Amino acid sequence: MTDDLDTPVLDNHLHLDPRHGRGIAAVEDFVRLGGTHLLVVNKPSWHLGVEADEPAAFRAVFEETLDAVADATEVLPGNAWPVLGVHPGLISRLVDERGFSPAAARDLMCGGLDVAGEFVADGRALAVKSGRPHYDVSDAIWDASNAVTRHAFEVAADVGCAVQLHTEATEDLTDLAVAAEAAGLDPTRVVKHYAAGRLAGPTPSVMSEKDRLERAAESSEPFLMETDFVDDPDKPGMVLGPKTVPRRVRWLLDAGYDDAVRRAHVETPAAVYGIDTEATLEP
Repeated sequence: MTDDLDTPVLDNHLHLDPRHGRGIAAVEDFVRLGGTHLLVVNKPSWHLGVEADEPAAFRAVFEETLDAVADATEVLPGNAWPVLGVHPGLISRLVDERGFSPAAARDLMCGGLDVAGEFVADGRALAVKSGRPHYDVSDAIWDASNAVTRHAFEVAADVGCAVQLHTEATEDLTDLAVAAEAAGLDPTRVVKHYAAGRLAGPTPSVMSEKDRLERAAESSEPFLMETDFVDDPDKPGMVLGPKTVPRRVRWLLDAGYDDAVRRAHVETPAAVYGIDTEATLEP
């Protein structure tokens, strides 16, 4: 039986891995607590056994994500949508473990983003994902990663979609907002995944911990909510579980943050992604 919250409830960033993880069982947990919509991000390519050496190799990763999204939509009261791209940590794997130069790694990753953009252009995906490492790297890898991120902005501007970013922990990404604008992409359509409660520059996708959410709710600024659920049986406590967003929505409503809930689950998804979380709910 669903725990009805009388509002759309969107988890803006999680992963589903029916092959290795909980898959649809995780979606059912989300629904049972009142969840309605999901943005499903493809897992890092190497986690699905793909060691890409050409851009076309990413297609298998994206297709597997689309299959998981289709199955999730069957279970949800609303919709699931795919967010496809190349995890920024791939550059370290390519350079440190596979002997790529930073420039060659950059070019491969940009090619993968071009493939992701094709899925968006065909209407099969909602947004693309990119970013830069959240850990210390050499100047050459940092510069290459920023070039990949700028290319993601160009792809998104070309196909008319949003970009989800994986970046270092920070509350100021105005440099990337400026880069997005230079590429012709509205910076409000750039989303920092795993964000704290406030963020200068892009739109924050706030990790659903109470202190972060309270800051976001009190700011009156656009925000989204996420868990970054990784669906990995070997890392069950690595991030937040699939029940967390609906639980935190109930907590926000109980605390009187009704406007913030609407902002995070109706208004911001519409502004950033062009999705209608109310119209896509089953009556």
